[in-house]
Amino acid sequence: MVISNGERATGIIINLILIFVGVISIFPLLFVVSMSLTPYGEVIKNGGFLVIPRSVTFEAYNYLFQTSELPRSMLVSLFTATVGTAINLLLTVLGAFPLSRRGLQGRGIILFLIVFTMLFSGGIVPTYLLVKSLGMLNTVWALIVPSAVATYNLLIMKTFFEGLPEELFESARIDGAGEWTILSRLVIPLSVPSLLTIGLFYAVANWNNFFSAVLYITDPNLNPLQIVVRKLLLTSNSLENVMEVVVPTPTLQMAAVIVASLPVLIVYPFIQKHFTKGVLIGAIKG
Repeated sequence: MVISNGERATGIIINLILIFVGVISIFPLLFVVSMSLTPYGEVIKNGGFLVIPRSVTFEAYNYLFQTSELPRSMLVSLFTATVGTAINLLLTVLGAFPLSRRGLQGRGIILFLIVFTMLFSGGIVPTYLLVKSLGMLNTVWALIVPSAVATYNLLIMKTFFEGLPEELFESARIDGAGEWTILSRLVIPLSVPSLLTIGLFYAVANWNNFFSAVLYITDPNLNPLQIVVRKLLLTSNSLENVMEVVVPTPTLQMAAVIVASLPVLIVYPFIQKHFTKGVLIGAIKG
């Protein structure tokens, strides 16, 4: 295949643009990592702007895990991210599979009601009163149950299930398989890419859950990680003066941001190969 000079030039321009966008995207992360690892005196010498640290210190991370409420909040966020994601996927699959069957009675009405929730909701106050009446205030379940199913993810899974060959289900029924057997032994194994993609969406949302904690949690022992990070980022000058002896507040803030972001950055590369495939095969088609 012969590549013309125009195509070669276009390819070079596209690669340069992608490199430029990649550098812009990675630069803030490098800055935060450098700030969290560099002694604050050296940061001040460089005018508060440092990308590549010349010396490294882990004092901020040691302080976070030894003398702050961060470790406890990480356990809360880890629980909501793991248990919450498992519940999210379970309910999404159990809702999407029957809705993908065209023979389901009342399917159109149910889909209309589900899509209706994407446009209109009860609002913050009715939702708060409902959570309170269920006795979930100041419990970790208040961070999981109100957002147990995302309508958009449910529709993506439904569309993916509709794309599976109907002949597989018919042959399974001829062999005596019921709907639960079809779901567990056929549908779920064939849906791994889509499940991983939707699971990533749910896990990131649960890990970054902030607004639900503000509404439903007043017990500081149940604060998730994002609430604690927010407190550190909004630290007052008086608190800064108290902590300056141990770890400067800006360094502590940058370390907290890294701790909050690191789990997602670690998990994503392992499921990246399934991400694009899961989005494409589960996309809602016109």
